[in-house]
Amino acid sequence: MIRSVASTVVDFLGALRAVHPAPAPAGGGLASGLNLRGRLPPLLPLLLTSLLAGCAASTIVIDGDYPSPLVGKLPLTVGVYYSDELRNFSYTEINDNTGDDEYIVQGGASQLELFNTLLPALFAKVVELPSPEAADAGVDAVFVPSIAEFQLGLPQKTKLKVYEIWMKYNMKLSNPNGEYIADWVMTAYGKAPQENLQTVDAGVQGAAVVAMRDLAASFTLGFKDVPEVNEWLKANNVALE
Repeated sequence: MIRSVASTVVDFLGALRAVHPAPAPAGGGLASGLNLRGRLPPLLPLLLTSLLAGCAASTIVIDGDYPSPLVGKLPLTVGVYYSDELRNFSYTEINDNTGDDEYIVQGGASQLELFNTLLPALFAKVVELPSPEAADAGVDAVFVPSIAEFQLGLPQKTKLKVYEIWMKYNMKLSNPNGEYIADWVMTAYGKAPQENLQTVDAGVQGAAVVAMRDLAASFTLGFKDVPEVNEWLKANNVALE
């Protein structure tokens, strides 16, 4: 994107040079190339600003509300580690015609808000960890969520009258010493109707919140049904209702 803008500016200045050639100063040198002092049209700064603004990507920051699930808590203390990739998660949608960045979806803060609501509803105690190694943290297990894939469907591209978001998560659960307990994949899908939303920002926001609420429901109801998790719970004498 920046290269495209720079090329446009260079081409424009080249055209000005052809129209307003400057006399070479005595002694030659670099100054003999292009001297536009006093020759720039008064609207040039506005033109350059418009070029830069026209190529800038729109940033959409996901901000949602996630109700706490009403489930019985497991009598366990779980540590959770949020990687930098999850904390700073963002997705860039590319313009199909120009190849420039079109939309940047930032969802890291919303992901943390989701899991910080979800996990305390499922476990007796949750401890946020600075690293996935937690041998001395006094936890029964360490949970590490991550986003493996993210897809965005925009009405102007899909020709459907909905905004869509699809995410694939990778969930990992390990012992405090790092030994494997479980590693499973979960998907989340959300959509928001185009006709009820006035902006792309609102449409993407709506679809993302629905997708993450979908994940919260699936995770809460299906956690104990993951085969490796089920075996681990039984080994820790956790009653399965």
